Amino acid sequence: MPLSRKEIRNNAHAFTKEWQGERREHAEAKPFWEAFFQVFGISRRRVASFEAPVKKLDANTGFIDLLWPGKLLIEHKSYGKNLDKAYQQGLAYFVGLKEAELPRYVLVSDFERFKLYDLESDTQHNFTLGELADNVHLFDFIAGYEDVGTSIQEIDLNIQAAELLGKFHDALLDSGYSGHALEIFLVRILFCLFAEDTGIFSRHQFVNYLLNYSKEDGSDTEMHLAKLFQVLDSPVDARNKNLSTDLNAFPYVNGHLFAERIDMPSFDHAMRDELMECAYFDWSSISPAIFGSLFQSVMTKQSRRNLGAHYTSERDILRLIKPLFLDDLHTEFERLKKLKGGAQKTGNSKQQQLINFQQHLSQLHFLDPACGCGNFLIITYRELRRMELAILEEQSHVNMHSPLIGIEPLIRLDCFHGIEIEEWPVRIAEVAMWLTQHQMNREFAKQFGHEPDLLPLKTAAHIVQGNALHLDWQTVVPIEKLNFIMGNPPFVGKQFQSQEQKNDMEIVFTGNKNFKILDFVSCWFYKAAHFITNSSIQVGFVSSNSITQGEQAGTLWGLILTLGCHINFAHKTFAWASEARGKAAVHVVIIGFAKFHTDNKYLFDYPKIKEEPIKLKVSTINPYLIDAAEVILESRSNSLCKVPPMVFGSMPNDGGFLLLNTQEKNELIKQDSKTANWIRPLLGAEEFINGKERWCLWLVGIAPDELRKMPEVIKRVQAVKEYRLDSKRDATRKLADSPMLFGEIRHPNTPYLLVPKVSSERREYIPIGFLSENTISTDLNLIVPNATRYEFGVLESKMHMTWMRAVAGRLKSDYRYSAKLVYNNFPWPETDDKQQQAIAAAAQAILDIRLNYPNSTLADLYDPLTMPAPLRKAHTHCDKLVEQAYRKEPFKDDAERIQFLFERYQALIEAENNPSFPRSRVGMQPETL
Repeated sequence: MPLSRKEIRNNAHAFTKEWQGERREHAEAKPFWEAFFQVFGISRRRVASFEAPVKKLDANTGFIDLLWPGKLLIEHKSYGKNLDKAYQQGLAYFVGLKEAELPRYVLVSDFERFKLYDLESDTQHNFTLGELADNVHLFDFIAGYEDVGTSIQEIDLNIQAAELLGKFHDALLDSGYSGHALEIFLVRILFCLFAEDTGIFSRHQFVNYLLNYSKEDGSDTEMHLAKLFQVLDSPVDARNKNLSTDLNAFPYVNGHLFAERIDMPSFDHAMRDELMECAYFDWSSISPAIFGSLFQSVMTKQSRRNLGAHYTSERDILRLIKPLFLDDLHTEFERLKKLKGGAQKTGNSKQQQLINFQQHLSQLHFLDPACGCGNFLIITYRELRRMELAILEEQSHVNMHSPLIGIEPLIRLDCFHGIEIEEWPVRIAEVAMWLTQHQMNREFAKQFGHEPDLLPLKTAAHIVQGNALHLDWQTVVPIEKLNFIMGNPPFVGKQFQSQEQKNDMEIVFTGNKNFKILDFVSCWFYKAAHFITNSSIQVGFVSSNSITQGEQAGTLWGLILTLGCHINFAHKTFAWASEARGKAAVHVVIIGFAKFHTDNKYLFDYPKIKEEPIKLKVSTINPYLIDAAEVILESRSNSLCKVPPMVFGSMPNDGGFLLLNTQEKNELIKQDSKTANWIRPLLGAEEFINGKERWCLWLVGIAPDELRKMPEVIKRVQAVKEYRLDSKRDATRKLADSPMLFGEIRHPNTPYLLVPKVSSERREYIPIGFLSENTISTDLNLIVPNATRYEFGVLESKMHMTWMRAVAGRLKSDYRYSAKLVYNNFPWPETDDKQQQAIAAAAQAILDIRLNYPNSTLADLYDPLTMPAPLRKAHTHCDKLVEQAYRKEPFKDDAERIQFLFERYQALIEAENNPSFPRSRVGMQPETL
């Protein structure tokens, strides 16, 4: 297992300190590089050789300072030498290396300076020895962290194109042209703009037609465009013989793109100018993958300014399709490339296997049941065509002396299926797929010298307009043909769902309970799980991360696991965002599942949600996206372990009339000093963490005559009564019978432990603490009456925080603690009195150190940037004691902690369901607690 990034950084700092000031190349170069590899926990001897001999271009033998075949070449020079020359020297050795030995990286150094060249991405990084720790991520390939990053497409030109098309759209809309006709018209215009800049039409054919035939005032632009659309829909041999030469020169498009007769817009001078401005733009630089986003963005000025809200980056699409199918296809292709080209068993030659592999690619079928404008289908088609091109290139190398005759790409558009509820995106998806096909035909032509004919359009992506949650997917693509289901269905949390969406969920989850708590995206997961019954179809969806957290995880995945599905890969929470201006970001996960286990399961973990992931091979992935058993946490009313119960704080349900800020409290007491006896400090999560003052009228046990003597309080009580009577809920109206009291009272008469329900994800520890019985906690907190310092120590430990982060729900990105899910399912350690006393003492030390900072709030104390060193040290000590209560062997990291805790949870469940289960395995608390 690779060293953690923190360990690597620490090693880099130590390396820098040790080698600072070294100058002697011959005496110290080899020890320098031995130590360099140790920074990453790698023995140089296992991967690389010093002084690797190689034949140079002049036939003399050279010696590479250090070579890691296929990975890294290092050239080392004395201090102050020219590193650019060292780099050229390194490249000169390539001529004598075998294909498999050619490195991706070249690193040159003179002890003090480093230059790292990535030959694959054509990038260069320069830094000094003192800056090594800040640049160790560049050497992830040494550390064992697989590089899973892909370049993010620059879309400045796409934004410019959207603005041009948007201005034209606005001019059309302002003229009164709108609706279905406007959408179809714009799709056709975009096709023409793209066609003349990419070779589908002759160069500038469309713009020259407009310039030569339409008047500048725009009065006849409508007529000429209508005629052009008609011609584009007519086979050349069926056209009118009197057609002008310029019009007849346009090709027959077919594909029904220009078949529908629509009302055309009437142009004026300004509108024609807007169209011409679009025509002068070079559309060849625009990827069809953004067409859908581009068109969505032009439909309103607001969304045009926020193109990132619609644009799904290619990086993020590849994060799904690579582990779903593309990586396996690449692996198989790499295997075939390594085969020898000579004769093998009949029908099993390298050439035949390559042919078979191309045939296999051409028979794969893909379905995106929420395809929108087709982004996932577009990128998938493009990547498969590129792989097919690489296969054909390899075939040509095998048959170097016998050129391939009549070679053509086999991958067809009609293997790509989609379902989309709106007509507009359906049309966009179809056109974008055609244009992507044309782009790939051009790439094919660069290699093989001829371009497959695009026109007339022969096949099309099979995009069905309809509600995917109502349709039988088998009517879109037969299950026996389908290989992969993928996409990015709509998220829509339960509180934002329309009535129509709620009805759709009723249809999908008929006969199941608790589905109303789920996000809308869960419909696609559950329907796909049903659809792939008795098949080898694999599914990969993007989702809001909430379906892997809290109650939603148990509800949805309880159903899916019951259907026999297993998660085979997953990206843990990351920011799904584009690089566009006004970019939109949402925290998402990617989950791939099937009715079978794959041999290689991968988890992609994001130390920082906006950066690249670490790819981890794991044995199992459970619904919480953890390398642990496939278990579902139940929402429990009581803890699995013998610990004090956790309950909600008291809920006011008062319309705010029993609550007071400090000014209101002081004024009330000033008006009537007797009220001071009935005012208590009040804490919600916000007040507790951030040290804010708030107060409440706590009138429990007040005598009627005493209440009558406080007229200002009576006014507030009357307001509470009216507020509750106005409620639509029967339970709230019933509370109007006791308007002087909180709606729900759970306040203990003893000190209690307070856990805020919501806390920032930035914090390593949720701030929790003890409160006096004089302080009232609202229902925005959870409380543990009669808790001891021992319970505080365990709950504030890294073991419990790791559990909480794995299973708790989220409010946006903040942790949302739950008694029924987090606390009641937490597998407490089995401890003796000595261990409990040690943990309690460590917990008290944490509380004591907090008191040393009377002017700091808990938010200050637990901010990762401002947490005092003594407090962190006290927590670390408490963490160690709690972990030792679970086992003697230290835990390496949070992944090992959570895996262990889930195993203990399983043991607890088995013990609960089977009284004869060995008690020593479950980690139950002693009965005396």
